[in-house]
Formats: sequence, C-alpha cells, structure tokens
Amino acid sequence: MAASTKDSSGRRGKSGTDGAGVIAGRYYRDNLAAWDERAPAHARADGYRVARFSEDPAYLSDVVQFDIPLLTDVSGLDGVHLQCHIGTDTVSLARRGARMTGLDFSGESIAQARALAQETGAEVEFVQSDVYAAVDALGRERFDFVFTGIGALCWLPDVRRWAQVVHDLLRPGGFVFIREGHPMLWSMDEAIDDDLVVGYPYFEVPQPVTDEHDGSYLPVDTTFRADVSHSWNHGLGETVMSLLDTGMALDLLVEHDSCPWEALPGKMVEGDDGEWRLLERPERLPLTYTLKAQRID
Repeated sequence: MAASTKDSSGRRGKSGTDGAGVIAGRYYRDNLAAWDERAPAHARADGYRVARFSEDPAYLSDVVQFDIPLLTDVSGLDGVHLQCHIGTDTVSLARRGARMTGLDFSGESIAQARALAQETGAEVEFVQSDVYAAVDALGRERFDFVFTGIGALCWLPDVRRWAQVVHDLLRPGGFVFIREGHPMLWSMDEAIDDDLVVGYPYFEVPQPVTDEHDGSYLPVDTTFRADVSHSWNHGLGETVMSLLDTGMALDLLVEHDSCPWEALPGKMVEGDDGEWRLLERPERLPLTYTLKAQRID
C-alpha cells in the first residue's frame, strides 16, 4: 500500500501554488525525497507488518487479502505492481502464485522491497523507475496483469498518461486491477472535526495539493526532514475513461464504504475485518473503489 495524501496529524496544505517558482520537476523531487526518507521507517512500522512475512510463509498483506474475491486467481500469470513501495503487496501477489515484478521510483523503497523478497525467499524482480517510463524499463506487452494498490494514483499528475502506460505493459487480453482511495475521500477536508466537508478538488487539475508535514500516514519512529509532498486527485469518471480510451473494456467497478487505514481521524471506527468506516452513517461516503479492465485491442 502506498501513502494517502493526508498525513497522520490531519494537516493538509493548500491546493495549488503561487505559480512563480514551483514546476513539475520540483514536485517530482519533493515527492522522491519524501518517499526515500520514509521507506526505511515504513519497513519498521507496525502498519506494514513486514516481520509477519518471515514468520508466516502464508501471510498476505491486508490489501491483497481484501482484493482476493474480486482479483480471482492469478497463479501462473506474469504481473507487475506499479508504485510498489516496500513490496509487501507485491510479495503477497507472488504468494498467490503470480510471477511478479515490482516498480517504484524510490530507490530506498526498492531497496526495502528487495530485502523483503530476499528474507522471505520470494522470487520477485524489483525495478527502480518512474511510472511514466515503465514501458521503457520493463518492456512492451510483457504482462498478463497490472496491479495498483491504494494511495498510488494520487501521486501522478496525469491519469491519462498512466492509463496508456498500463495499456502498453499489458499483453492483449491482459487486465489491470486497482483498489484505490475514492476521489470523494481525497476531496474531504479532514481538519474540520464536526462534519464531512469537501475542501479539495475532486477532478484532476494541473496544480497539486501540497502537504507540509514531518510525519507519515501511519505511526513511525522518525521525524522526517523531507516534509513537503504534492498530490493530485482524479475523478472516477476520468480514471475509467482514461482506460477505455486506450482500447480497454471495463470488467467491474465496485465502490466500498471502507478503507484499510483511519483516513479521517476521529470520524472512523475499525471493524473486525481491519477496515475503517465512518463512525456515523457510513453509507454517506465511498472511501475506496475497485476497478478491473481488460485490454481488448
């Protein structure tokens, strides 16, 4: 699981910038610095349960365990996990029988993922690359499925460009599987305690939401120096159409009233299934969605 765009303290920055000195390269460098610094701390954090993978050869990440009913059987398939972070979901998919490759732009994340694979004996290839350069890094039409986990797409400024990468990585007949934070969740202003308030863009816009914080989206033992990050929302229709426009067909789209972390602090309760839902009237807000689409051209 990658990060949410909302930090553990509930603070969030302004949407957009002053337009004077911040360019796309700056966004990229800030995000890379933030992920490089956080990856070792995430590998130690309880939330990712890295030690469980060594203790229990059958253990799967909570994200992949939730996905199994809709993902179905991936045994014997060639899969790639884009924005794999420290590799817990990637290794979990390998334990489901897939021949997995993980890709992430953060060298420190890839180092932690490789360490996890070595410790657990998982045969997973991990490659450092920007998502938009994945076809050059991995090869065209190489995979039977592309997997993207929660909190990944929000770090990309252009969902249509991402969709073309997904299409080009897939063999004809292959599929993409996503469980992602719902764009309605990303648009919520969690700093307002007494109600649900839409405070941030729902649709993709050129300028990001900029966060300034020295923490993480889960409890860690470190205060970070890389304290600026930038994220973008992508409306559900924008994401679906970006895939269909490349020559893919939608197989399923399911919206969920739960997510695997306390995304709105103080307004949620954890269920027996490890998923978090709104404490009051959870039917009001979709928190995540699952999407599966097949390349048909």
